[in-house]
Amino acid sequence: MKVKPFLDLMRAPAALTVLGDTAVGAIWCGRPLTGRRLALPLASALLYWSGMVLNDWADRERDAVERPERPIPSGEVSSGTALSLAAVLAGAGMATAAAANGSHGLAAASRITLWVIAYDLVAKDTVAGPLVMSGCRIVDVMLGAAPDYRPALLPASVLGLHTTAVTVLSRSEVSGSDRSLPAVVAGLATAVAGGAVLATSTVGKAVGKSAGYRALPGVAVYAWSFGPGLWRAWQQPSAEQIRGAVRSGIASMIAVQAMLAAPSPRPATQLALCGLAIALRLKVSAPQPTEVT
Repeated sequence: MKVKPFLDLMRAPAALTVLGDTAVGAIWCGRPLTGRRLALPLASALLYWSGMVLNDWADRERDAVERPERPIPSGEVSSGTALSLAAVLAGAGMATAAAANGSHGLAAASRITLWVIAYDLVAKDTVAGPLVMSGCRIVDVMLGAAPDYRPALLPASVLGLHTTAVTVLSRSEVSGSDRSLPAVVAGLATAVAGGAVLATSTVGKAVGKSAGYRALPGVAVYAWSFGPGLWRAWQQPSAEQIRGAVRSGIASMIAVQAMLAAPSPRPATQLALCGLAIALRLKVSAPQPTEVT
């Protein structure tokens, strides 16, 4: 059995973009990821992979026309196997969350699973799709905050806004768009950066001083990561440029997490997220090798 088709189905490297969600939730609720709670990012990754597999299972007929190279339409992974894999990954994610944070972790992971199912099977092609996808990201942050959700609502909303922006942009990956779409998304991205700085400024008491300025390294990485792709998409809003902007938008999710990690008493958390954001952005922007057929 080949492993690569399954890794492609799961979008394995993209799970790096969710690891910081639980860290942000933990920082804002004052419950650091220590001891068993260190497993919460793994639970988040497992649930993300489950959602990616379920997404391709739901899109198998469309992908047969638009993206026949994907693992299911190409025949490398059967639809039944894909559905079983999605269920196993979801179960593993919920079990890991329960082991890390007891019944609170299980409840939070179950909510993530329900939001993912709602998006993949019901809302994806509706006007509510971007908002439901945003909800998936918000409840993922809450996985790190459980059971004290309220302090994490603000940073979760900022991450949700970025998710909404990227999801709206992704709807034109195949068809392309006019120049107004990248412009609108750029406006949303500006609101994300401003919202992160404002949010971290409001919790200065958590670190003994204003944390707004501490978000600036993350803001710089975010602008470097997402800005050029949006600029190219605005100049030429073809399907190829839109796809490139979406890839950079997904990678820049980590930079948003870095901004929101500013209140942490441990600067290493933000620096690690900035470094991970830079590394992933460089990876997605690297030229793809040409396949010889």
